[in-house]
Amino acid sequence: MKDIANSYDRIVETIINDDLWTKIGVGLFKIISILIFSALFLKIVKLAIFNFFKVRQKAPIRVSERREATLMRLLTNVATYSVYFIALIMILDTLGVEVKAILAGAGIVGLAVGFGAQNLVRDVITGFFIILEDQFAVGDYVRIGNFEGYVEEIGLRTTKIKSWTGELHILPNGTITQVTNFSLNNSIAIVDVSVSHEGDIEKIETIIRELLEELPAKYEDMVKPPELLGIQNITSSEVVMRVTCETKPMRHWHVARVLRKEIKLRLDEHGIEIPFPRLVLYNRQDQKENGTKEHA
Repeated sequence: MKDIANSYDRIVETIINDDLWTKIGVGLFKIISILIFSALFLKIVKLAIFNFFKVRQKAPIRVSERREATLMRLLTNVATYSVYFIALIMILDTLGVEVKAILAGAGIVGLAVGFGAQNLVRDVITGFFIILEDQFAVGDYVRIGNFEGYVEEIGLRTTKIKSWTGELHILPNGTITQVTNFSLNNSIAIVDVSVSHEGDIEKIETIIRELLEELPAKYEDMVKPPELLGIQNITSSEVVMRVTCETKPMRHWHVARVLRKEIKLRLDEHGIEIPFPRLVLYNRQDQKENGTKEHA
C-alpha cells in the first residue's frame, strides 16, 4: 500500500509540475507556429510562381503557353512537397526526436530502396526529360500507346491523360516510349463530297470554290481558305470530290463538320442532289426473245 501511495504521489507531482506544462505549452506553440508559418510561406511561394509566369507572358521572349502551364504546375508541386518535408523535420526536432539520425538512416534506406526501385527511378528520369525536352505539355492532345486524350497533368513520376469520353488514364513516365502530339502544328480537315454522274462537274466545282472563299471570314478556326483538290474517286453511283482545309491545332474535326454543312446547304440552293445507289436489272430472257423475233 505504501508503494502504491508513493507512486500516486509521484504521478500527482508530475502532473502538477509547472516545468512540464511549460515545456508542453512551448512545444505546442512552436508546432502551431511552424504549421502557420509553413502555410503562409507556401502561399507566398505559390503566389510568387504565379506572378513570375504572369510577368513572363508580357515578355518579348517567352516559352510557349503550354510549357509555361506545365512548369508552373510542376514548380508548385515541388514547392508544396519541399515545404511539407521541412515542416515535418522541424516538428520532429521540436518533439525532441533526433533528426540527424533519421536523415542519416533515411539516406542509407534510400540508397537501398533505389537499387530495388529501378522502375521508380526510371519514371522520375523519364519525367524529367519529358519536361526538359518539351515533348508535350498540359493541355496538349496526345496519343501514348493505346491511350489518346488531353494531358491533364505531368509529374516527375506519372502523366495523366483524359480522353474525350471522360476517362482519366494515369501512366508511369517510364512506360512512355512513343508519343504522338497533335497540338504542336496546325491540323488538316478532310471532307469528301459526293455528287451524281449526271451533275455538271465543272459547275459544281465552281459553286464549291466560291463557297470556300467565303468561309475563312466566317470561321476563325480556318488558318487558310479551304481548297478543292478535285475528283478523288469515281464509283458506280457517285463522283467523290475532296476538300481540304488547314485549321488551328485540334480544330480539324469541328471544321470538317462545318464544311459538310456549308457545302450541303450551298448545293441544295443550286438544286444539286446527293447521289443515291442505283440498281439496273438486266433480263437475259427478254434479250433472247427479241433476238429470235429479229432473226425470224
